[in-house]
Order: sequence, then C-alpha cells, then structure tokens
Amino acid sequence: MKRTLGTCYYPEHWPREIWDNDARRMVEAGLTWVRIGEFAWSRIEPTPGDYRFEWLDDAIEVLGSAGLKVVLGTPTATPPRWMIDKHPDMLAVDVHGHPRKFGSRRHYCFSHEGYKAECATIVTKLAERYGRNAHVAAWQTDNEYGCHDTTISYSDAARVAFRSWLRTRYPGHGNDGDITQLNEAWGNVFWSMDYDSFDQIDLPNLTVTEPNPAHSLAFRRFSSDQVVAFNKLQVEILRRYTDAPIAHNYMGRITDFDHFKVGDDLDIASWDSYPLGFLEDRVGTTPDRQRKFARQGDPDFQALHHDLYRAVGKGRWWVMEQQPGPVNWAPFNPDPLPGMVRLWTWEAFAHGAEAVCYFRWRQAPMAQEQLHAGLLRPDSVETPAMKEARQVSDELRDAPIVASAKSPVAIIFDYDADFAWAVQPHGKDLSYFGLVLDVYRALRSLGQSIDILPPSTRDFTGYSIVVAPGMMHMPDDLKRALVSANAKVVIGPRSGARNGEMSIPTPLPPDLPGLDVTVARIESIRPDMPIQIEGSGQIVGYREELEGAAKVLMRTTEGRPVAVGNDHLTYAGAMLDLSGWKSLFRDICVSSGLRVFDLPDGVRLRETATECFWFNFDIKAHEIEGATLPPVSVTRQGKPA
Repeated sequence: MKRTLGTCYYPEHWPREIWDNDARRMVEAGLTWVRIGEFAWSRIEPTPGDYRFEWLDDAIEVLGSAGLKVVLGTPTATPPRWMIDKHPDMLAVDVHGHPRKFGSRRHYCFSHEGYKAECATIVTKLAERYGRNAHVAAWQTDNEYGCHDTTISYSDAARVAFRSWLRTRYPGHGNDGDITQLNEAWGNVFWSMDYDSFDQIDLPNLTVTEPNPAHSLAFRRFSSDQVVAFNKLQVEILRRYTDAPIAHNYMGRITDFDHFKVGDDLDIASWDSYPLGFLEDRVGTTPDRQRKFARQGDPDFQALHHDLYRAVGKGRWWVMEQQPGPVNWAPFNPDPLPGMVRLWTWEAFAHGAEAVCYFRWRQAPMAQEQLHAGLLRPDSVETPAMKEARQVSDELRDAPIVASAKSPVAIIFDYDADFAWAVQPHGKDLSYFGLVLDVYRALRSLGQSIDILPPSTRDFTGYSIVVAPGMMHMPDDLKRALVSANAKVVIGPRSGARNGEMSIPTPLPPDLPGLDVTVARIESIRPDMPIQIEGSGQIVGYREELEGAAKVLMRTTEGRPVAVGNDHLTYAGAMLDLSGWKSLFRDICVSSGLRVFDLPDGVRLRETATECFWFNFDIKAHEIEGATLPPVSVTRQGKPA
C-alpha cells in the first residue's frame, strides 16, 4: 500500500472564493486526501427536513477536480440546535446526574432512539447523494466516539436500554429474562441488593457508597455495546450506497468502549494523534519526563496506539488527525520542536499507516479551536509544519511501499479488562492501560517491535514472545492457547483474578495449567513505598503474595516471589517500574533468541519487512551500533533482500 498524506478541511468555515486556491495549494504540498463534512450538520440541514447540499456538492467538486480524494464524514457528532428542541431528552447525563448541554459537541446519548433515527436519516441522505461520487474515496462515521467522556450516559434513555440489555444477557427460560439468574451472577445477596424484576434496576450512579462492581461492569459493557450498535447503524446504511472504505477516527487512551467490536464493521481504523496534548493530558508520566519531552511527546504513547489501531483495523489504519503545531485543549500547549511533525509522520508510516492527515489545513480564527494550529495561519501564511509536510511528501516519492511484517513480540490488549480495572482499580491511579503502556515501554526500550492482538486471538504462531498483562477475566480457552503456544508467554498481574461476572473464582487465580502458583492475597502500595527487587527495579502500585512450587524467577530483596514460571511460561505477580520490567523481559528476549538493545531514553527502533527506522526523540545525538542518530530525527535504513 502506498503511503499518502492528507489534511482536514472545513469549506463551510471559509469564503467560497478561496476554495479553489486552497485545493491547488493542497495538491502542490503533496497532499492526497482531504477530510470534510464531519461537523457540518447545521449547514446541511439548517432546519428539520430542509436539506442544503449545493454548497457541499460544490466543495467536493472543487477538491476532487484539483486531484484530491475526499473523505466524507457523517455529521452525527454535532447535532444542530433544532435537534435539542425536537428531542430535549436526547442529551447524555453525567455520573452526577447533570445533562451534557448544547454548546459544543458530542451532546447526545447513544441510547436515545429518536436521535438514532435522526442519524439514520441524515446518513441516508448523504449516502444517496454521494455514495457513487467519484471524488468521495472514503467515509468516516461520526467523530471521536468517547471523546469528552461521552461513552457512558446516565440518562433515562440509557436506563430503559440497559434493562433491555440485561434481559437479553440473563434470559433464563422465558422471554422476559430471569432476574434470579442476574441476582446470583451479581451476588446481590450481599447488602440485600436482590431485585424482584428488571424494571427495578437503576443505573450505577448516585449510590450512597460504591455500587456493586458486577452492576458497574455490566453497565460499562452495555455502554460499549451501544457505541458498537450506533456505529453499525451508520455503516449498514453506507454499505447500501457505496463501495468506498469506511473508517472511524478513534482517540488516544479512550478505553471505555471496545474498539475491536466497532472495528469489526469498518474497513479502516484511524486515530487522532496529538503527542504534545496527550503528554500533558493522558500519558500519566512524571513531571521530569513531561519536561524532557514537552515539545516532542512521549516516545511510546503514540507508537502503542499505532500498533493498537493496526490491530483494530486488521492491518488497515490511518492517522486521520495529526498534530501540526500547538493545540488548544491540554493543560499546557507548547510548540513542537523543529523536525517533530516529520518524525511523527514517519513514525506512523513505520508502524504501517496508509495515510497521515494533518489537522487542520487552516487555523480557525473563531470558536473553541481558534488556538489550535494548522498547516496555515488564519491569514493563510504557511506554518513551520507545512515545510515538514512538504519534506515528507518529497521523501515518500523514493520510499518503498508499506510492507508489513509480523513482529517478534505480541501484547494482548483487552478493553473488557480495562472496564474491570476502572470499576475496581484497588489503588489510586492504578489502571489497565497504564500497565500495558509500562510493559510496552519496557519492551520497546529493549529494541523490540511489537504487535497488539485482540483478546479473541487463539493462534500465536510466529511470535517469539506473547504478553497478556492484567486480563482480569481470562477465559479458560485463552489460558490453554497461551500455555500451548510455541512462544515464551508472560501473564499477569491480576490476570484471571475475576470470572466473567466480576467475582473471585475458585481455584484461586491465576489457575494456569501446568504452573503451580496461587495468588494468596494482594495489596496496593503507596507511591512513596516502593518495594526493591533483587538486582534492579522496584514493585510500584500493586503486589500479589504468590504461593506454590513454581520456580521463582524474580524476588524482592526480602525474598518474596515477584515472578515465577518455567522455560515457557512466566507469571508476574506485581506492577513494576521500568527497570523491573526491563530486567524481566531482557532475560526472556535473550532466551528467545531476539536481538536486544538497551536503548537510551527517547531512542526507539521499529522494523518493517523492508526498512529499519530509528527515532530519536531526544534533543541530544546518540550513537547506536556505530551510527549517529541526530537530535529529534528519523533515520531510515533499508533491510537486505
């Protein structure tokens, strides 16, 4: 697949007389794709049933005639004001019972039937008109599901839909569900929480103290399924009118719906990459590290999402929005260092992206994003990012096609595990995503290229190492597949700690075939009380007391087991710092025959089938295997045929 560049454009924001010049400049800059339309509902349908497509017809023709390929977005992330008058109960409700009002975006509840019908209508109108348009080469559904904490809604519509979802989940032998089955599954005998009917079940918010974790987990699973259904509704309509590929643009560290299930209905996974905003807003790193990479972004956070969305898209994925300069929404919004836009772009291509689209073409002079940089200033003068985009475009002419290759290491990522950790973190700031990022960072700092796998994977052929961290509920068939895999396998911590209904199973976890280890008890640890490990590294945040005859592979300085296992299978019973994870994985990588580096902080390696990429996020040069990596740079090396 050829690597291409694009941008995000809003013709409705600009006078008609500059559209042609904008299109010409996009082509001259080496751009191929232009995304439009995803926020334009009020201009397409200014009043109910009054459709104004002429301006959009014109915009698509202008862009397409210039040689650009259009990605057309469905506008359902921004319902117009008249929609609230028509459906006043369509607004999502937050955990405190407050409605998420009109005045920005994403002001809808996924469970509202009236709003879903309105969405079906507008998507049908768009698909009928543009489904066979030669210039519309791809589609995007909605925009950034889950952004601004909008997956989970505690509305009346959600309450009704949740009860229906529960009846289906606990069907018993009747047509109206089996409430006894639910009571037993949730353990509602505790605190006299038994229900007599599904109509008594409320949403798990505004309770005196924490709600039943089984109730909360069920509600999170339901909320995820509502996103899947909402997306599927749009995709099924589009499929009737177009053969063009359909994508959605996911976000960074949004884990409250199952992206794999949404992706099952799409052709392409894409995501919106904002390295500097995410560093301050979502990475969860130390102040020192935030200062070190304030103008570069975290060396592993974007890469993890690239690999994750490659898995969600089953190999086909894009960056739909790439940060080109300062953003407007993070706690602090610095300017990227010179060279970073080029580095971020090549990093995405190294991980298999088909396209990288810069957000946005021209900085808006108005409204919420007026401080968000683009490739052009509001006065249409080019920003520094444009020069770097042109440089990448020139470099792409001589670059080989995207040639994917199976990585030697795989990590299983499970959104359901994230739901369970969010319901029951057991310690302040402990999270499933944070654990996965720590494991990913350690392996990357040892020079490894990594694939992310969905939890449905049972065939691990071709991998040297497979890691399944923190899968709170681990099905028995997955355990068997991992134990029988022809790879070194690392499991834990908290893997298998709950059954599918959020109860502690017996035998006690992790209950791994062929490995004599039991988690006897657990503790969460204050951040100022780390536990030292023999050799190097520390336990941070969480520790399990391990019993059994399995060989101890890592222990604390007090002699307590940290990791146990055999030549094939390792169980890690703690969350570790970077040094601890590297110590554990270094030995496993070496015994697997993998080439191991001890890379400087900020230097990363990514290998494809045809190229080897070195990324230096540091402001200092580094020597690696006799080669000099300049500061803030990408070094590409061809691989022998």
